[in-house]
Amino acid sequence: MFSSKKKIALFAVALTMAFGTLLTPPPRTDACDHRDGPLIGCFTSDITDVYFFLDPNDNSKVIMGLGVSGFITPGENGASGAFDPNMRFRFEIETDGDATPDNFFEITFSPRQDVNAPQTATITLPSGGRFMAGATPSSATDTTAPAPVITTDPNTGISFFAGLTDDPFFFDIPAELRYRASRNAGSPDPSFFGRGRDTIAGYNNLMIAIRAPASILRERAVASIGLSASAQRRNMTVRSLDGASDFGEFVNIDRIGVPTINTFFLPFARKDDYNRASTIDDANGKFVDDIVNTLRRLRTDDASIEIIKRLAVTNGDMLRLNLLIPNTGPGGGNNAAAAFPNGRRPGDDVIDFILTIVNNRVTQGDNVNANDAPFRNTFPFFAPPTQPFPAGAIDDRTRN
Repeated sequence: MFSSKKKIALFAVALTMAFGTLLTPPPRTDACDHRDGPLIGCFTSDITDVYFFLDPNDNSKVIMGLGVSGFITPGENGASGAFDPNMRFRFEIETDGDATPDNFFEITFSPRQDVNAPQTATITLPSGGRFMAGATPSSATDTTAPAPVITTDPNTGISFFAGLTDDPFFFDIPAELRYRASRNAGSPDPSFFGRGRDTIAGYNNLMIAIRAPASILRERAVASIGLSASAQRRNMTVRSLDGASDFGEFVNIDRIGVPTINTFFLPFARKDDYNRASTIDDANGKFVDDIVNTLRRLRTDDASIEIIKRLAVTNGDMLRLNLLIPNTGPGGGNNAAAAFPNGRRPGDDVIDFILTIVNNRVTQGDNVNANDAPFRNTFPFFAPPTQPFPAGAIDDRTRN
């Protein structure tokens, strides 16, 4: 048997180790847009895309969408179809034309209790008020996707959705990488885009969507408002035999505004720095040299470089939405006047826009012109998740 002195010594060692964990930051979980970054362990915090557009059915309402955890295969819908309860997801709204967010929507999720049990989201509003909403359950066995669970707060008229959707991004990633290499080598070769294959077809992601009255977002007499989004985690972790818990301040793990800025234009060694930074850092020029140097290597001219700088540097990396431009049409809207870079709708071909700017404003596309699944015509607008195919079906949804 242990003597009393030995028991006391062992207790002191254990206590010292426990306090050591209190002072230890959590393991690095720096994020990476569609896993395009240094640490592959970023999956649950990885932002895929952000969306910002007027509801085409009622232009007095604004839609905000935030995708995370991309490349979920249908067979993993059950295991991967849950939001990390240690994360805080944040929509950052700018209302007076500068780089400083003025209002915030913050979303956290309860821990998952069972693979078939929906999580509960807590939505904190710019006013400081809160409401709760159930996430849409996911399934890796049903051949039909569950109906979206939509909760509307009776006090504000704000509607909320969270759950799996088909990943709405459409893009030929290998073709773009090959084309980029050809531009860097001084011999641009657009024939690489002859593949016309959507790398993200057939995959799902987790989506958070909010439908809010524009009057709640637009505080000042300005036509345009800005949006960036971030995935955050507390900066300290306590680990014990019972598991781990986080405490301390929330810090950015990933962030996004204008699509492709980090993915295309930040050097690999700077991607995590960018994700941890803020829109104020952007406007202060923290990353402008990195972005400009990348564009110069791509043989992009000064006029086109200025367009990218106006989008993502001058007033920070934010989507900008003009509330006075009507948005109309199916699938979240398809009229040309309201297209990206006026906010971003699910069907906007943002890759073709960016490729054309890089190509010195001479039209260039990747021949992937639409999502692999049709978008909904009502909130949350994003397509239902791809489900496992029934027996005997020939699965040709993926386009790798």
